[in-house]
Amino acid sequence: MKRTLPALWLVAVTAAFSVAQSLQQPASDSTPRPRGDAAAAYFPDRVDWKHRPPREAGMNPGLVDDAVRTAVANESTGSRTMLHYLVESYSHEPFDSPIGPYKDRGPASGVVVHGGDVVAEWGEPNRVDMTFSVTKTFLTTVVGLAWQRGLIKDVRDYARNYMPAGVDLFEAEHNQKITWEHLLRQTSDWQGTLWGKPDWADRPEGQRPQEWLNRKLYEPGTHFKYNDVRVNVLALAALHVWRRPLPDVLREEVMEPIGASSTWRWHGYENSWIELDGQRIQSVSGGGHWGGGMFINAYDMARFGYLFLRNGKWKERQIVSPQWIQMARMPGPANDEYGYANWYLNTARKALRSAPESAVYFVGSGSNIIYIDWENDLVAVVRWINSTRSLNEVVGKLIASTKGLSTANR
Repeated sequence: MKRTLPALWLVAVTAAFSVAQSLQQPASDSTPRPRGDAAAAYFPDRVDWKHRPPREAGMNPGLVDDAVRTAVANESTGSRTMLHYLVESYSHEPFDSPIGPYKDRGPASGVVVHGGDVVAEWGEPNRVDMTFSVTKTFLTTVVGLAWQRGLIKDVRDYARNYMPAGVDLFEAEHNQKITWEHLLRQTSDWQGTLWGKPDWADRPEGQRPQEWLNRKLYEPGTHFKYNDVRVNVLALAALHVWRRPLPDVLREEVMEPIGASSTWRWHGYENSWIELDGQRIQSVSGGGHWGGGMFINAYDMARFGYLFLRNGKWKERQIVSPQWIQMARMPGPANDEYGYANWYLNTARKALRSAPESAVYFVGSGSNIIYIDWENDLVAVVRWINSTRSLNEVVGKLIASTKGLSTANR
């Protein structure tokens, strides 16, 4: 793994800015699997996920193969050299220098789970890669666990009221009205600088540096803005609530119970360390924008998606509250296609025409996708695909295959 390098550019706020822009496959098992709710569902043990040929799973094998070919043929055109990819993606922003670890990526890869069984895989599904903003879904899940425990009484509470003395995250007048709900939905409009990154420097608005610095302020909750600085504020606030490293919480409460591997890592930044209760702890990031975030393989991503397909329950244990999942899937008033970060909704089937409106997908740059479809008992992890349009084509063929259709046109 490469560590961070010195700044890619020196950005001077003066007259102007300088701005550029395999795990061995287990033998197939033809024993019929129970279908339906979590109580009757099959759950894989650690490092032992049953594979089943598509035909035995009731799927059209030709369409499944076609979906895989489509995913492979539409691999992201972004560089596999991650430093180059970060430059390509974010060098138009000031303060674009990586401050967290990054790793060169692998090829287009993925896993498809139907009825609980792995029915298709491609590329290098066991390869640990950056997953960018899918990290946000792990983060909001950890916040949800705090809510389940009563550590957060109500997501409509002001986040400021949960911060200990001396933590100046929400003391500025503009930030005092920010609630957990605003942070979860990316509508907080938090203003400030965290880990050396000003909020306005992430996807800056306007044509000139002066416009960036003097951006319009919005009342918290009224304006959606995808912004990693504010997501990192949520991560730091959650750390103060849990008073434990968030990767430890995720591992103990989610990843161990679902049988995930020991290979995933959730990173922060080289400068995101704080002292908490006499211990030095790293606050993790909510994505890979400046490096860091979740490094994970496709099988562990599929387990995470399968947990939600089974409504937060794994075997006999209710890990994530169904009420939290319902809240996460609820569209917000400022963006009807977005729930909690990073729950993308298929409202009116605008994003994924081939998928049911009830489907959701977790998205990270690259693109890295966890697609969850309750109506078709389907989870698909699709890594390094080039567009939502290509994802729609892949999903359409997978759904068609579950219905025995001869064509994916819907």
